[in-house]
Amino acid sequence: MSMLTQDDMARTHCAAFVLSRPWDASEFASLLDGPGCFASGTPACFALVRVIADEAELLTIATHPDHQGRGLARALMPRWQDIAAARGARHAFLEVAADNAPAIALYLGAGYRDLGLRRGYYARETGPSVDARIMGRDLPG
Repeated sequence: MSMLTQDDMARTHCAAFVLSRPWDASEFASLLDGPGCFASGTPACFALVRVIADEAELLTIATHPDHQGRGLARALMPRWQDIAAARGARHAFLEVAADNAPAIALYLGAGYRDLGLRRGYYARETGPSVDARIMGRDLPG
């Protein structure tokens, strides 16, 4: 596995998140310095997760467009969930833009279900804001 840096994460996030504001390297560094945060993956595909008490929150997952369609995110889902479970998480949750069909399919395929909705949560540079689906699942173990 390649070494993953905050600069790698920022580059991949910028390439992958063209409809919303991508995070920069300083934001990744700040999150990783915070309690319970960890990154998993490679520069091609990574997840950033925060574990607090018995909950893991998937803060972001991104696959660089040059590597999409190869199943990298699907393979990464159980890896970060295992790390979170080893850190004491029993449940995982995330937010996803309601118009992000590939991500929703990824999460449904990984056993996530809808828990709620945040109306107009994601601002778009062009067009109206988009709802956020809140999804979650229990973690094994």
